[in-house]
Amino acid sequence: MKLRSLVFVLLAVSTAAFAQFPSRAITILVPIPPGGAPDIAARVIGQKLSENIGQPVVIENRVGANGNIANDLVAKAAPDGYTLGLLADSQITINPHLYKMPIDTLRDLTPVTPVAVNQFVLTVNPSLPVRTFPEFIEYARKANPPLAYASGGNGSQHHLTMEMLKQRTGINLLHVPYKGGAPAATATVAGDTMAMWSGSSNAPQIKAGRLRPLAVSGAKRSAQYPELPTIGEFYPGFENSIWLGLFGPANIPENVLTKLRSELRRVLESPDVKAKLNAAGGLDPYVASPEEFAALIQRDYAKYAKVVKDIGIKLD
Repeated sequence: MKLRSLVFVLLAVSTAAFAQFPSRAITILVPIPPGGAPDIAARVIGQKLSENIGQPVVIENRVGANGNIANDLVAKAAPDGYTLGLLADSQITINPHLYKMPIDTLRDLTPVTPVAVNQFVLTVNPSLPVRTFPEFIEYARKANPPLAYASGGNGSQHHLTMEMLKQRTGINLLHVPYKGGAPAATATVAGDTMAMWSGSSNAPQIKAGRLRPLAVSGAKRSAQYPELPTIGEFYPGFENSIWLGLFGPANIPENVLTKLRSELRRVLESPDVKAKLNAAGGLDPYVASPEEFAALIQRDYAKYAKVVKDIGIKLD
């Protein structure tokens, strides 16, 4: 009887502790250096979440292995809701097809909620004598040696989208990977590389004229750059958009997960969060049910397995 009573007491204490969630700081791991889209989104969301729950939200940049270091740290954290990762789709649905992964991203991570969606902008260094997308393709076809393009890392969306473009158009480009979109943009602005797919964090560079925009990667024209054509207007069916999401380790207690999702939905539906994400470069909050998010992950996982195989990407 005493043992049974002790078990009931421990269960009651545990339940009470979870019911009080969150009672201390939440840490959000970001897989890229400061300045990129996941980092921007994490800081905007983290600030609002902290205000709402009355607890600190700490952002930690854990860079390396194209996001696999952050993936691994999140997966191996205590499943208590206090350690999350703000991860890009590439880390969840592309990396497993390119790397020998330390974890299984579908099994060892809990999808908490999608956070934001965006599309890429094809940009070039302004010294390149092209002003339209067709001019870029024609120039790249003739370039010898091939034009160098920057990406946010081997197997990143920047990399995969450009390889898709190369395959579709028949151009040849030299891939130069960097550790995140921000250093890739710095290299392209400096002229070390000539082209890149720019994300939301590069909007100031585009606005200032340090990067010249030519086209967008999404299925529809961008509200931020309505004058830019989609690649699909020239090559029907070409489309590649990006999403960001918050993930935790597997086996987070259901009541903690429910509380997290509820608070994060409140954050994402906040008008000031939407305004800040838009101002940061065109990120749009992405609100979806857990079932819809899970279906998106499964769809993209299968999609990129085929893309990687078809393109035959070889990591440098």
